[in-house]
Formats: sequence, structure tokens, C-alpha cells
Amino acid sequence: LSERKMRLRYGLFVSSTATVRRKELCALRAVYGDLSEALEGEKGYRVRQVRDWIYERGITNFDEMTNLPLALRQKLARDVPEFALELLEERVSVDGTVKRAYRGGSSSAFVIESVLMRYDDGRNTACLSSQAGCAMGCVFCATGQMGFQKQLSALEIFEQACRFDAELKKQDTDSRGGGLNRVVMMGMGEPLLNFDAVSEAIDRIQSDLGIGARRITVSTVGVVPNILKFGERHPQCNLAISLHAANDQERSKLLPANQRYGGLDVLMETARDYWRMTNRQVTFEWALPHHDDVNDVTRKATELGLLLGRYGLYGPASHVNVIPLNPTKGFKGVAPASEANVRAFVDTLASHEISATIRLRRGIDIDAGCGQLATDLLHLVDDAGTPQQQLESS
Repeated sequence: LSERKMRLRYGLFVSSTATVRRKELCALRAVYGDLSEALEGEKGYRVRQVRDWIYERGITNFDEMTNLPLALRQKLARDVPEFALELLEERVSVDGTVKRAYRGGSSSAFVIESVLMRYDDGRNTACLSSQAGCAMGCVFCATGQMGFQKQLSALEIFEQACRFDAELKKQDTDSRGGGLNRVVMMGMGEPLLNFDAVSEAIDRIQSDLGIGARRITVSTVGVVPNILKFGERHPQCNLAISLHAANDQERSKLLPANQRYGGLDVLMETARDYWRMTNRQVTFEWALPHHDDVNDVTRKATELGLLLGRYGLYGPASHVNVIPLNPTKGFKGVAPASEANVRAFVDTLASHEISATIRLRRGIDIDAGCGQLATDLLHLVDDAGTPQQQLESS
């Protein structure tokens, strides 16, 4: 292809075929750590063919890449591992939500989970993990009850999205549309404590999967030092802050990291600065348990409304995502809020000029809902030892 045609077809501003090949190899490295080396001596168009199979058609099996010479297919199948993560288990909810458990690591084995949520309006959303386990210790979160095990690499984060995207693209007959079109970093771990890997994964999700920044959301418990850094690095992505209480005493009981990062005043000031810097609305996540008395609900909503209002986080500056609390093994006996209580909470916030939506509860029957990701599959990890055993012995 001529340089002009390559620009039109691939959206690349290049000066030579060699430059195209380098760019394509960099993109392929996001999926296959060794693939770029295996293709190093090939023609540029061969590299682009492999990339098209993976990213445009969702084909990751080299034997199915029929426009490649047989010798090249055999070479790739022999020399290149298909994925960094090994699928251990897949569970499908009655509502169609898919939860997967992956094993990763050679010298230090670990298990993570990720979730795919499909909606009738065409949204295909992947919920990705950024760490194996989590050190934040949020009492109602199953991952927090596991403890921290490992930081994921950018490849391990990206691959969770890439595999969902590839399989969706292969399902051409599905009326709900093609590949992945939304990503939320709300799986296992605290994304802003694995900043560099998460940031690189976001870049690859945008460039390689074509998912726009405004369709990518990163959730944090409130790692204050990295919130503005995130805004500078990804100003068009969405930020969600797990709030769950509007005073320091209650929030510190639910989220021990609250005091570690300076408490609510510091967090709210940082959220306000983020809004002013990016002009992007801040989402606050609020898990709502059952209350027998609706007055308790309205009182908490009023307290939240006053807190956000005190820092100018109302109107277009903020939005509250209300989450009926999901059950976890380590936080039993607390039921999700009733529909009437959730509605009272949302209506009270509206009186403070704060918009709110109610998060749909998806995948509850397979423990794939918000706060429920925690693997009980460590018995499937090989004889090298479980992640916890290795953590304790290191």
C-alpha cells in the first residue's frame, strides 16, 4: 500500500513501511509478549494481517488466520504463547453476566476475576481487576477481605479486556452488537495504587480496542496523591470515588483507608480540584444497606448532600451512583436497601441539586456484583503454592 492509503486505512501518520511495522508490532505486544519478536523479520503487511485478525475479527488462534502462510502459522503456534492469563473457570448468571477466574504468574501464581456485562441497549461493559487481592480492607468488599497479593502488569490488565473484546467480535450473529465498548476499573484491587500499569492499560484499551476515554471509568477508594495525577494523565476518562459515608467516623469504619489519606476534608478538596482541572463530573459511589426506618435513609442522604454542597460538588460537578448493598461472605446479615428506601435516598439528593442513578444489580447469583469479586479457586493453582502461601514465605 502507498503511504497515503496506509494513512487512510489505518489512521497512521507514518514516513515509511518500517515505521508502520514498528507501530503494528508495538500494538501486538499488548496481547502477545513474544509475538513481536516472532514477526520481527516479516513484511509489514503480514504484521498488519495478524493485527487485523486479533483486533478486527476477534481471532486469536493462529491456525484460523487463513491468509497467513502455513509455515508462519506453524511458527507462531510453536513459538508464541496465546495468552498470559490461564482461564480457570467461567460462570454465567441468569441475567447473562459472565464472570471469569484467571490464573497468572509463573514464579508467583495468583488468581483474579473479571466480569462482562451485556445490556439490551448495546452496551458491552468489562469490569477489570488491577490487582490480585486488595490492601484497602473495605469491610463490605469481598476483595478487601482477601488481603493484598500482587500488582497486575499492564498486559495482565489489558488482556482481560482484549479477550472479552475478541470473543464478542466473533459473535457476529448477536443482535446486541460487536465488541467491547465500555470498561470500568472496578474489579479486584485499588487502581490508583497500581497507577503506571493501569495507565498503560488504559492507553492500550483506547489505541488497540478503539474504546474512547469517556467510556472508561476508574474507581478509587480515595487515594488522594494520585487523583490529580490521574486527571492530568487521563483528563477525559471518568473518575468514580467509593464514598459510602459522609462523616469520618462512619467512613473510617467502613473504609480503613479513609484516615490514611487524610479523611473526608482532604478527599473532598481533591475531588473539587479534579473537577476544576478537568471539567469532568466526579461520580461518588454509595452502597446502601437496608434500613427499617426511611428517616435513617433521608438523614444519610441529607448529610451527603450537605457534604458535597460544602465543597461545591453539586449540579454538573458530581453524580451519585447508588448501589443496593450486595452480600459477601465476610459481611453477612446486611440486606440491600429496599426499592422505596433507594428512591427516598435519590429524591433527597435531588433536593440538594445532586443527580443520582441506581446501579443495576447484575450477576448477583454468581457473586459478580459490586463488591463481590473474590476468588475461592486458589485450590486450582498448581503445586508451586497458593498466592497467600508465597506472600507469607517471601
